[in-house]
Amino acid sequence: MKYAFFPGCVLHAAAKEALVSTLAVAKRLGMELVEIPGWSCCGASHVQDVDPEAALLANARNLALAESMGLPVVTACSTCALMLRQARAKLLAGAMDKVNERLADIGLRFRGTSEVSHFLWILADTCDDWSSKVEKPLDNLRVAPFYGCHSVRPPEIMNYESHLNPQSLERIIRACGAIPVAIPERLRCCGFHAVFPAEHTAMRMTASAVTSAAKAGAHCLLTPCPLCHMQLDMYQPDALSAACGEKPVPVLHLAQLVGQALGLGKKDMALGRHIVDPRPALRQAESAGRA
Repeated sequence: MKYAFFPGCVLHAAAKEALVSTLAVAKRLGMELVEIPGWSCCGASHVQDVDPEAALLANARNLALAESMGLPVVTACSTCALMLRQARAKLLAGAMDKVNERLADIGLRFRGTSEVSHFLWILADTCDDWSSKVEKPLDNLRVAPFYGCHSVRPPEIMNYESHLNPQSLERIIRACGAIPVAIPERLRCCGFHAVFPAEHTAMRMTASAVTSAAKAGAHCLLTPCPLCHMQLDMYQPDALSAACGEKPVPVLHLAQLVGQALGLGKKDMALGRHIVDPRPALRQAESAGRA
């Protein structure tokens, strides 16, 4: 299957490991991700609070660019998925004509022909197909899924699975041969969007998820969102220090877990880019399986 790929800003900057691993997994599974030429930032759920018209126009442009490719859209970022799907819904609900007047100035037109999906959903929908390609089952790896906010909410926009009890990450974890470990924070906010205006609260939220994962005996946390990964990984040392937490827990991007199970190489997973190194935990789980 071929998709118009919307990487978003974070995958091209702070979370390049998510970009590298997503592209590697897609290639192994026979998916062709063609980056949308000229895409721009989705607004990361903040721009619309300052200038909702600019936010809508920017994402209408992104969608129109994808439509000119004649392909459905996929992104590996939960916030990008939300922003693009929200813009598409508003456009189809009546904002299309006004926005297209502006897009005409740059030779583009939104028609509503390209659906917007999350890489998480594609992997979950095709579990039965790609699980047969697993070369390195992660039999002893205990994984705590962390959906965060935008993977499932608001439900009327994301609309893939239950926002109260989603199971897509659990299905993928099991398809990799690993063991899902439930934590109370699996559907809570990571704190990313509050880290500047409410840093102390955001750090407590981060520490809470990490501490719960450690207490549950998880080898790692797993998230489909690079913004959640940034918060849970990059800010984890400060968060644990502020909350008097002790045991760090590495955080994997969704594609990194799947790539491990598919037997992809270390360079394809870019595991060395993390703040909390996941490689010792992965080795620990692997050695436990041989014991």
